[in-house]
Amino acid sequence: MSVYQINYDLRKQKDYSSLIERIKSYGTWCHPLESVWIIVTNQTAPQVRDYLTTVMDRDDGILVTRLQGEAAWYGLSNEVSQWIQSNL
Repeated sequence: MSVYQINYDLRKQKDYSSLIERIKSYGTWCHPLESVWIIVTNQTAPQVRDYLTTVMDRDDGILVTRLQGEAAWYGLSNEVSQWIQSNL
């Protein structure tokens, strides 16, 4: 299993609901910041990107980055902090 951070920028129409539904469909996810999600999946980064872009507009942007081992954060809830510690 791999852990990926998903960052996105929905520009014109901003249809968050379809994208959020797709992200949550991975089952193991965390939403630490406004436009940032972290998921656990067997998929590759390009597979995650391709799955999510089917509900995005052509002018939107997305970045899927694999996370490994080390992380640091500030100002996140205890629940989010525990999720990151458990899954990273």
